[in-house]
Amino acid sequence: MNVKNAFLKGDLHEEVYMTPPPGVSHKFGEVYKLQKAFYGLKQKPRAWFQKFSKVIVSLDFVTSHHDSTLFVKKTNA
Repeated sequence: MNVKNAFLKGDLHEEVYMTPPPGVSHKFGEVYKLQKAFYGLKQKPRAWFQKFSKVIVSLDFVTSHHDSTLFVKKTNA
């Protein structure tokens, strides 16, 4: 798993705006509407975990009743 780039795959489910970074030419007061989470964004861990959870649940894992970050898959082995 590429943990270094994992957070870049998170989709945002709310509107997030930012001012353009230094060095980017823009009009005064102009802001950017973000489409994806990226480094430095407070919403990135939540956005990534929502996407991860959707995938892991589609693979027949279930969330633990004791810890929502623990996924369990029972097999008949």
